[in-house]
Amino acid sequence: MRIVVTNCNTTQEMTEEIVRGARVAAGPGTTVTGLTPAWGPESAEGWLDSYLSAAAVLDALRTYDGPSYDAVVMAGFGEHGREGVRELVDVPVVDITEAAAHLACLLGRRYGVVTTLERSRGQIEDSLETAGVVRNCAAVVGTGLKVLDLGDDERTETAFLAAAERACAAGAEVLVLGCAGMTGLQRAVGEKLGLPVVDGVAAAVKLAESLVALGLTTSRVGSYAEALPKRRVWGRPERG
Repeated sequence: MRIVVTNCNTTQEMTEEIVRGARVAAGPGTTVTGLTPAWGPESAEGWLDSYLSAAAVLDALRTYDGPSYDAVVMAGFGEHGREGVRELVDVPVVDITEAAAHLACLLGRRYGVVTTLERSRGQIEDSLETAGVVRNCAAVVGTGLKVLDLGDDERTETAFLAAAERACAAGAEVLVLGCAGMTGLQRAVGEKLGLPVVDGVAAAVKLAESLVALGLTTSRVGSYAEALPKRRVWGRPERG
């Protein structure tokens, strides 16, 4: 099967890092293709970036002309757009925020999310609320790092461990990586923390594979019915 993984920002290096993590998680016979929006923010940090990112990801999938795919993984933690993508495409759509939280709920009574900047907390909490799993969330804690700072592995690990202590103090029994740019970090911090650490990209890939294998996709009854046929203008209309 083929899974398309959408980055929520325009930074190609981050797409490549996310794809590497997704391929590690993917089973034999699964091909992972990364998709970077042609426009939008270089990193998604805040409401403005998130809404802009959502439109850019939708546009990237709308105009996609590569090999056919069996599922979409949306690799933006707490970012908007998943509901629109579920209307747009006819294959399963798995958001890393939902995927990580659902798996965390299977591993402990309460989980904590360790993310980048504190300003992302509201978006993540809202996303978890919409997914129906915020009740089990003990805390969403920021590391103080920007998304584009995550390339410094040593600094990221140190900041993550410090934030993890705060999440555990709030009652977290499982931790979730709260940014796709943290993919792979769970291997470095899991043993040091002595508790499960869930990577949303890996979780989403495995759930996407399961949905495809079971022959399941998004329901078209009610909320995610196909979008109504009408004229839609994408981008600024050209002036004659």
